Amino acid sequence: MMRKLSLLIAGALMGASAMSLVYGAPGSTANAAGSETYKQLAIFGDIFERVRAQYVTPPDDKSLVENAINGMLASLDPHSSYMNAEQAQDMRVQTKGEFGGLGIEVTMENDLVKVITPIDDTPAAKAGVLAGDYIAKIDGQEVRGLTLNDAVEKMRGLVNTPIKLTILRQGADKPIELTVVRDIIKVKAVKFRVENDIGYMKITSFTEKTYDDLENAIDTIKKQVPNDKLKGYVLDLRLNPGGLLDQAVSVSDAFLDRGEIVSTRGRDPKDVTRFDAKAGDDIGAKPLIVLVNGGSASASEIVAGALQDLRRATVVGTQSFGKGSVQTIIPLGENGALRLTTALYYTPSGKSIQGKGITPDIKVDQPLPPELQGKDLTRGESDLKGHIKGADESDTGSGSAAYVPPDPKDDLQLIYAEQLLRGQKTDPAFPPNPEKAVLNQ
Repeated sequence: MMRKLSLLIAGALMGASAMSLVYGAPGSTANAAGSETYKQLAIFGDIFERVRAQYVTPPDDKSLVENAINGMLASLDPHSSYMNAEQAQDMRVQTKGEFGGLGIEVTMENDLVKVITPIDDTPAAKAGVLAGDYIAKIDGQEVRGLTLNDAVEKMRGLVNTPIKLTILRQGADKPIELTVVRDIIKVKAVKFRVENDIGYMKITSFTEKTYDDLENAIDTIKKQVPNDKLKGYVLDLRLNPGGLLDQAVSVSDAFLDRGEIVSTRGRDPKDVTRFDAKAGDDIGAKPLIVLVNGGSASASEIVAGALQDLRRATVVGTQSFGKGSVQTIIPLGENGALRLTTALYYTPSGKSIQGKGITPDIKVDQPLPPELQGKDLTRGESDLKGHIKGADESDTGSGSAAYVPPDPKDDLQLIYAEQLLRGQKTDPAFPPNPEKAVLNQ
């Protein structure tokens, strides 16, 4: 698949990766290390000094320490890691949902940065950047030789600072010079549209703005379609890698008026936190279908699991990723942050989806186009080396193909959901019966 990067999130798109973040409460204080532990640390210190003194070329001390820390954390599970100051800042930008930038979605093609689309009412759009433009130079520096991440990093920056882009445009007889002044770019975590008599909402990630964006989507759809004409809603969580736990809870609560949404359980059996729904269903009990696939991970699985267990929505698609762990972000001051797995989360029925995923109520496979056939697009937690073994994990494992057609007319999973809502298809799983909610006893 074409590697794609968006300046909207100021970093590599996570796609259906396992590196989603769900923040939990800080963990308990670590136990004091024993004498044997200090002996091992002394061995590490000795090796570190010998490497510094005797390695064939002088190593970088900072790099040695960072790699040693990451090696230790990688031995725990795939989601625990150390972030240096720059990486920690990138993570904060992604979860905040806004940053100083241009407002263009880009990819790398023919060693140049290609503009996929400028976002409406952003500095790039106002300056005249068009879809299909190729960025050849950034502030006079050739793009050739840069990675996509390097190019994006150069285009990010402080608000109200200018950047000069040299653009190659089809039909233009010479390069176009544009000066763009950076501004605050607010990421839209929820994309929505009306499909005649159905409201469609796609959550791309769970940032600080996701719930607010969802509320705006619901309000706009209600204004566009009279209540007596609106058949229901489709909540698309496919290719959603996760995000903030509190946002997953708020999104779930938007469609629920009772019941437990999710619980987290840490190392200490007493360390259990439960999150419950408040009264009030924002879509007025209208039918709801949730779409998932192998790219639906972490926070998106919390939402799908809660709506499924409480029989508020019918889940359609294929097996989700199966990331049921909670990572706590522990700031380390100027030295970055520690991302540490501190708990597992459980659906209202009391089941862990770690290494298992959410099993859809109605399985609908999405065929791959000819150009992708033969390629392995399956994503799942159970395939990750060193993953935490889930309580309900089986040999079947978790995950499925992480692919969604770019054109809705080819999207069989979405088409199936819309046919259910319009009564063109029937299934015992739709509509679900709230009286048969599966709760943890």
